[in-house]
Amino acid sequence: MDTSTLPSWRRCASRDAIEAFLEATRTVPVEQRVAVFDNDGTLWGEKPRYTQLDFFVRELKQAVERDPALGDRPEYRAVLAGDKDALAAFGLVPLVMALAQIHSGITPEEFTRRVQDFFASAEHPDRGVPYRGTRYQPMLELIDELRSRQFQVFVVTGGGAEFVRVISRSFYGVRPEGVVGSQIGYELDRVDGEPRLVRTTELSGDPNEGPAKIASIQRVLGQRPILAAGNSAGDIEMLEYAMATDGPSLALLVDHDDAEREYEYESVAGTLDAAGPVLKVADRQGWTVISMRDDWSTIFADA
Repeated sequence: MDTSTLPSWRRCASRDAIEAFLEATRTVPVEQRVAVFDNDGTLWGEKPRYTQLDFFVRELKQAVERDPALGDRPEYRAVLAGDKDALAAFGLVPLVMALAQIHSGITPEEFTRRVQDFFASAEHPDRGVPYRGTRYQPMLELIDELRSRQFQVFVVTGGGAEFVRVISRSFYGVRPEGVVGSQIGYELDRVDGEPRLVRTTELSGDPNEGPAKIASIQRVLGQRPILAAGNSAGDIEMLEYAMATDGPSLALLVDHDDAEREYEYESVAGTLDAAGPVLKVADRQGWTVISMRDDWSTIFADA
């Protein structure tokens, strides 16, 4: 492989595995060259909080300014106060669904506008850069290399599909319909006889983690990927699914082990309980583990 390819990847076992996979896929029919990437913690940072949660918190603050009575709800009060114990007691899914209620009744177009406004002005609380600057440069290089080899690349996230679709094209070069994620429910409404969709307070189906990712991949993409990349227990089934295909396949697991340049932590799923540390699963399954500390010379892309 050209030495200019994957410039932010050091010479390491994970890079060797990627290069071997790419070489092996020369014989794979183009229509079978499908790669899926988790988003949070795989393509961009997920600490100190999920980006979508930061968006919801900002939206909540603005909603409380308009209607102070909202701040009396226990879960909203905990969010505004930053009460970590109370937030942990609520749990991520109930908390996110409670926050989603502030968008109930608005159209998809209005939701998109609010997300665009957020990304146009908000900054990462620790790094002080726009959220575009929390993307992982080595993963962007891998996506570019896959595309140069006629791969179709998709984002399969546990986050809200509508949220990620707003930035998927500009951040990753993935068209909005190439994002598979948790789906909010919609209902048909009419204004002056004209039909429109409005958001509800319920999810359409289960949160898109664990086994739900596999069902979503089949429902939306209609075919099995031969490369899957993730970082938490919520990605285990997706990585297993990619590895179970005939022919060349690759499962990549990002290990957040760089406390100096990013964060050092054990990745966990936001919506399900893990049977054990995901790194042990990777070892048993023979997946390729990416060490942020050792394998990446550069972590973040330019904002």
